[in-house]
Amino acid sequence: MVNINQSTFMYDRTVDDGLPDLLHRVVFLLAEATRRRGADPGGLTYSQMRLLGTLEDIQPTTQHRLAEALSVSDPAISRALRPLEADGLVEVRQDPEHARRRLVSLTEAGSKAFHSNGKPLYEELRTALLEAGFPYERYLRDTETLAQLLETP
Repeated sequence: MVNINQSTFMYDRTVDDGLPDLLHRVVFLLAEATRRRGADPGGLTYSQMRLLGTLEDIQPTTQHRLAEALSVSDPAISRALRPLEADGLVEVRQDPEHARRRLVSLTEAGSKAFHSNGKPLYEELRTALLEAGFPYERYLRDTETLAQLLETP
C-alpha cells in the first residue's frame, strides 16, 4: 500500500513563485512514492518501469521520439535501453526507412513486466492519491491543458 501524506501536496508557494519548480517537485514526489513502493521485485527501477510504460503507449517508435517522450537526451535513452535490451524486455532495430534511425518496441516479456508490475503500481498510487483527497482526475486534465498551451508556438 502506498501511503500519501496529504500535506505533501500543500505548498506555501504560489504560481508566481515558480510553476516549473512546483511541477518538478510534484513529479519528484510521485517518483519517490513509487520508488519507495518498489517498481518491480525482479529488479527493475522506477525509471526502467517508466520507460516500459511510455513505450507501451507509443511503440514502435524511434529512439529519439522515446527520449523526447521521457524528457531525456538521446544518449541517456541509449544507455537506458541497453540493459533492457540485454534482458529481452525491449527490441531495438534499425529503421528500414532511415538507416541512421533506430526503432524501439516492447517484447512480449517487456509488456508482461510492465503489466504485471508497473501498471498495478501506478493504479495503487492513483488510488492512494484519490483516498488522500488529491484531485487526480482534475490534475490530469489540467496537466494536459498546460502541456497543450506550452507546446503551442
